[in-house]
Amino acid sequence: MSGDGTSGDAPGGDVADGDADARRSLSYADAGVDLDAADRSVELLSGVLERATRPEVLGGIGGFGGLFQLDVHRYEQPVLVSSTDGVGTKVDLARQLGVLDTVGRDLVAMVVDDLVVTGAEPLFFNDYVSVGALDPQRVADLVRGIAEGCAEANCALVGGETAEHPGLLGEDEFDLAGFGVGVVERDAMLGPHRVQPGDVLLALPSSGPHSNGYSLIRRIVAGLDLEAHHGLDRPLGVELLEPTRIHAPDCLALLVAVDVHALCHVTGGGLPGNLPRVLPDHLAAEVVASPRDWPPIFRWLAEQGPVEDGEMWRTFNCGVGMVAALPPDAADAAIELLAARGVEAWQLGSIVTRDEGAPPVRIVDPV
Repeated sequence: MSGDGTSGDAPGGDVADGDADARRSLSYADAGVDLDAADRSVELLSGVLERATRPEVLGGIGGFGGLFQLDVHRYEQPVLVSSTDGVGTKVDLARQLGVLDTVGRDLVAMVVDDLVVTGAEPLFFNDYVSVGALDPQRVADLVRGIAEGCAEANCALVGGETAEHPGLLGEDEFDLAGFGVGVVERDAMLGPHRVQPGDVLLALPSSGPHSNGYSLIRRIVAGLDLEAHHGLDRPLGVELLEPTRIHAPDCLALLVAVDVHALCHVTGGGLPGNLPRVLPDHLAAEVVASPRDWPPIFRWLAEQGPVEDGEMWRTFNCGVGMVAALPPDAADAAIELLAARGVEAWQLGSIVTRDEGAPPVRIVDPV
């Protein structure tokens, strides 16, 4: 978020010369757009924005475009990778609870973890924040989460836009979107072409539903007290607003240490919807997992809905935020490396030859 300016609907049309003296001159503020508030929100962010940078960034935030000097001498055949995403309807729960400093982290995670599945190192990020009324502190809270997420991902926040849309959004309503760019050496790109029969699937844990399935979640929790526990260890609202885990740094460390064939970011569609994206047509993923092992928030959602197991698997990550496909002899080293980084990974399954007519993903309950 750069403070590039505040956009919104333009004021009304021209005033006829004969009526000019009888009518008061309109301002942008009369249309509901506060230009001064945008400047105040940027002032509140000066400290945190300084941490969300990299040495390749040229200039500071506030220009018409972010500048990033790619060191092409580090690469033989650099490939730039781009990704864009939003937070979705999770922002409505954040609005209801008045918790605005976590969904920015969600936004960064959704983008950088899409970048890293190609093997790319996230380089820089742009945000777009749309609000109904520009409250400097609320915008600062939103962008603070974005900047902190970028700092954790070692991804520079080089710019963005804050847009005030009176009349289109309610005064306390907002939405977020982000765009990121990463780089990977061409011969180091991950993907289906590397995946082999017998590869082990390694699961990296999610921190909760992340930013997917919230249209269903909002229906399940409609009318419930979000500040009550409902049998969970924490208040329901706290559980549902748990920030998305940013996997990119751990995945990049893994790529350096072991031979990873593919990474799969488990987003909307869950394991059945995302694992096929990293598989060649002749191979399938056999996942050994049980609803009994889901983290408590997912078991609660399934019971409260109620939501059938199959629908849970294809809507939520069910506790798995990222999957790595790698040779069997690399699995132990990968688990040890991730454990040293505070990530409790486990073997989720394996890659098998796909029979004709069989689904690309098969979830097998071990009992």
